Amino acid sequence: MPRPRPPHLQFETTRHGRRVWYVRIGKGPRIRIRADFGTAEFDAEYQAAITGNPRPRKDSPSSNSLTWLVARYRETTAWHALSMATRRQRENIFKNVLETAGDKPFAKITKATIVAGRERRASTPAQARNFLDAMRGLFRWAVEAQHVKVDPTEGVANPPRKKGDGFIPWTEEHVEAYRKKWPLGTRQRVWMEVLLASGLRRGDAVTFGRQHIKTVDLPDGRKLKLGILNTEKSRRSVPAIFPVTPEFEQILEGGPCGDLTFICTERRQPFGSKDSFGNEFSVACDQAGVPGSAHGLRKLAAIRAVHRGATTAQLRALFAWTNDSMPALYTRAADRQRLAIEAALLLSNDPATSIPAPSPQVRAGTQKAE
Repeated sequence: MPRPRPPHLQFETTRHGRRVWYVRIGKGPRIRIRADFGTAEFDAEYQAAITGNPRPRKDSPSSNSLTWLVARYRETTAWHALSMATRRQRENIFKNVLETAGDKPFAKITKATIVAGRERRASTPAQARNFLDAMRGLFRWAVEAQHVKVDPTEGVANPPRKKGDGFIPWTEEHVEAYRKKWPLGTRQRVWMEVLLASGLRRGDAVTFGRQHIKTVDLPDGRKLKLGILNTEKSRRSVPAIFPVTPEFEQILEGGPCGDLTFICTERRQPFGSKDSFGNEFSVACDQAGVPGSAHGLRKLAAIRAVHRGATTAQLRALFAWTNDSMPALYTRAADRQRLAIEAALLLSNDPATSIPAPSPQVRAGTQKAE
């Protein structure tokens, strides 16, 4: 037989089919029971409602637990100085860490503990690096705030990166294949043209609109239209500055585009996030038979700029890079290609080379005297 329901305990079923429990003594007020039926928390709330005592509070984390430390870290300027994307990423990491070790004393976390966490993520080096970045940020602040004396992440090396160039760069052939699949007048075409012409990361591309196009006066009297947008990665402190050519402007005028952003959904609304746009762009790329990466287009934009003679400093301004490491990758690759072509001309005896190989025989063959 089912256990009889405790006295004064009643329920209603919502229009969503969810059962809601409450206590009502006589014609008195209804007191909602928020915990799940059958749990210890439910019984504690029921007893409090019957006796008229305050609802039991959830146990707050111990002041020496890792959960407490992370909660304090979220209140700091160090945390709020991070970009929204970085905070979301680290929130997911902390969520997984706290599920397994949230009640553990943070003072007992050692270098070996951090290394073990890295090794558990060895099959996904990017996740291992993100884990280390999150824990470094936490414990560097904890040392500064004097919650711990030693930073357990100090001296822990990042896992080696997988060999390769990361996101596959688009080629000019990929661009033509995409354009053939998505002609002018489709929003998918606008997506690709915005990414290629601007070189923006997808998080910035989804916010790019008419409000970011400015006209500047050149010294010779000509006017130039520029896209100027402070980037998400720099927490809106570093602008990406790129030309808005007449051809690009004509594509944007043809649309379809949204009122606030050029990249838009089927209903001409801005995308809710860069991830939702990335998913739809990947589908469009798959249908066109090309690599489904917005970042691959950013790479092609950088390659184009280098081949047209852009310097390292100019690349930094175009793509909002804050140091020379990324532009140097592209300039080195272009220099390597140029030097290889020059060397190939030398080896092929091309008359255009400055050191032609001699055509006649250098030394006549002689027969050795016997």
